[in-house]
Amino acid sequence: MVSSSSPALRSQVQYDACEVSCGPVLQGALSELKGKTEEIPCVVGDEHVWTSDVRYQLSPFDHSHKVAKFCYADKELLNKAIVASVAARRDWDLKPVQDRAQILFKAADVISGPKRAEILAKTMIGQAKTVVQAEIDAAPELIDFFRFNAKHALELEEQQPLDADGSTNTMLYRGLEGNVVLWKPSDTAISASYAIYQILRDCGLPPNIIQFVPADGPVTFKRLWKQVAQNLDIYRNFPRVAGECGGKNFHFVHTSADVHSVVTGTVRSAFEYGGQKCSACSRMYVPESLWPQIRDGLLDIHKDIKVGNPVEDFSTFFSAVIDDKSFARIKKWLDYARCAPGLTVLAGGNCDDSKGYFVEPTIIQVKDPQDPIMNEVDAAHTCSDKPGWGFS
Repeated sequence: MVSSSSPALRSQVQYDACEVSCGPVLQGALSELKGKTEEIPCVVGDEHVWTSDVRYQLSPFDHSHKVAKFCYADKELLNKAIVASVAARRDWDLKPVQDRAQILFKAADVISGPKRAEILAKTMIGQAKTVVQAEIDAAPELIDFFRFNAKHALELEEQQPLDADGSTNTMLYRGLEGNVVLWKPSDTAISASYAIYQILRDCGLPPNIIQFVPADGPVTFKRLWKQVAQNLDIYRNFPRVAGECGGKNFHFVHTSADVHSVVTGTVRSAFEYGGQKCSACSRMYVPESLWPQIRDGLLDIHKDIKVGNPVEDFSTFFSAVIDDKSFARIKKWLDYARCAPGLTVLAGGNCDDSKGYFVEPTIIQVKDPQDPIMNEVDAAHTCSDKPGWGFS
């Protein structure tokens, strides 16, 4: 996090989060996990299963620390999980929505209370989130998802069509029917994911409704969509496919923009959690008349950004990127930026994976908006203020 002399990035959210989370309970949870390796099996129903395909989750800022030992479910186990889930689905579907909602309400209470520090600690160590980012995402957002979605389901069920003379109308909301799930958690978030799974089970989720099955295989939404389409002829109806995909957000700066807001908003959006979230700003388009002020403002804040171990130093603004694959991809583009014509590295540009997967916050000025790097890393393109560019 930036020093106190640069208050632009400090917010009430950060103060409130640290007041709640940076106390002895969280410190104790972090100490309890330090240097330890949690053993996490596949879980199908109530059966804990280990396969021969053993893997490890590493801490991004200290990859010598094996956070969790887990295994990939094989084809036989996945088929067993599918059969068991389908068998359990009917009873789950018949369970009143109110009863199902209570499980999520109870889980939200547990995460907001006795398990909050554990979830935060496992997210900070396992995914290199700072205390602020963990407090924003790992606990409160999940709590809100559980509470709001369950509440909305209950409210939706109460919305029925109007009756008319001689007829009574009723709507059955198929979207509220009991779904069963095979949960394939990310390899880089096994520890925190398993903690959530255990909380759901402890709060009354029956066996076989959610199967915890880490596994290998393609995970891109495009790949899943294609596979569904290829199997369309064997379905009884047209399947509904929903998925959240990562994005490459941008800032398009108008000549009337407030420079201070542009600078602080861009730095926070681009570099909080190392830019590894759906709201991250990966590129910005700046009018030439404002660029000197915006550039100087970015560089002024950049020099105070603290990158490091988020567990040992709560003032860290962001830590290492999530894994070796992410590090290698970013390094490739940083190497490209140093030698490509038309690109100027204004700040950062270095990386080091000797202890953790650390990448400096990097700002690159680009002359050609079609340069491939504009789709990959944090870059700035200056545009003419002349009419036709959209800056009037």
